Amino acid sequence: MDSGLRSFVSVQSSLVMYPIYAFGSEAQKREFLPKLARGELVGCFGLTEPDGGSDPYGNMKTKARRDGDTWVLTGTKMWITNGNLAHIAVIWAKDEEGRVLGFLVPTDTPGFQAREVKHKMSLRASVTSELILDGVRVPESLRLPKAEGLKAPLSCLTQARFGIAWGVLGALEMVYQEAVAFAQSRSTFGAPIAQKQLVQAKLADMLSWHTEGLLLAWRLARLKDEGKLTPAQVSLAKRQNVKKALEAARLARDILGGSGITLEYHAIRHMLNLETVYTYEGTHDVHTLVLGREATGLSAF
Repeated sequence: MDSGLRSFVSVQSSLVMYPIYAFGSEAQKREFLPKLARGELVGCFGLTEPDGGSDPYGNMKTKARRDGDTWVLTGTKMWITNGNLAHIAVIWAKDEEGRVLGFLVPTDTPGFQAREVKHKMSLRASVTSELILDGVRVPESLRLPKAEGLKAPLSCLTQARFGIAWGVLGALEMVYQEAVAFAQSRSTFGAPIAQKQLVQAKLADMLSWHTEGLLLAWRLARLKDEGKLTPAQVSLAKRQNVKKALEAARLARDILGGSGITLEYHAIRHMLNLETVYTYEGTHDVHTLVLGREATGLSAF
């Protein structure tokens, strides 16, 4: 399990296929969804911009100007997973009235450029890009007709965060299993370190967090199946499970000692990957404020 690979799948399904399914025309669904499902097309999701992602409406400078039967898109998107791999980009932009609209932009359209972000220490298995749209012309037929307002892209993020609440538990499980195996094989002071109380306490925490996370994600899935799932519930699960997966990866790295910083083991890779997951799809602090608003009815944004 690698969070970079999971990010690729999450974007393809929750952030590209879902908005087409939820907000696209029948022609768009017939054209793109089968090819995306088969992997014949790769997509990316362009919402975040260089000036910040936590306030997507206030920071959105990408503009969409109507010109007859086409739209002219101009702006920049940042930290876009799959950007340099994508055949089609779901781009969110403000029109001249300040409405947020969604567009399906073929990446070979003149004026579209993707620049890969290099020298990453995290999610190295994932392609991350800056998208530049310089007067990109998109026909009206490629605008998502049912998407108007910020609620549309945010609903896509809710789908992705649901997947993250599950996905990070795979990383947690792997670092836990690796830590147990290492502790059983590594001896110091005449006994395996797995016999030491402090090591057992760390393993007990990791096992507890994994069990709690699975129960939380399972309950989330049941609510989703029943049509009762709320964005705040997804925020709670994303925030909690990512936090505990990251803490578990740090504990596993600690148990492995010096070996924990080598690529011979997986703890450091998962730890660095989870540092990114802690930030993307809504930062830990932003989800904290979402829950605070849910508890008090008062927004701290």
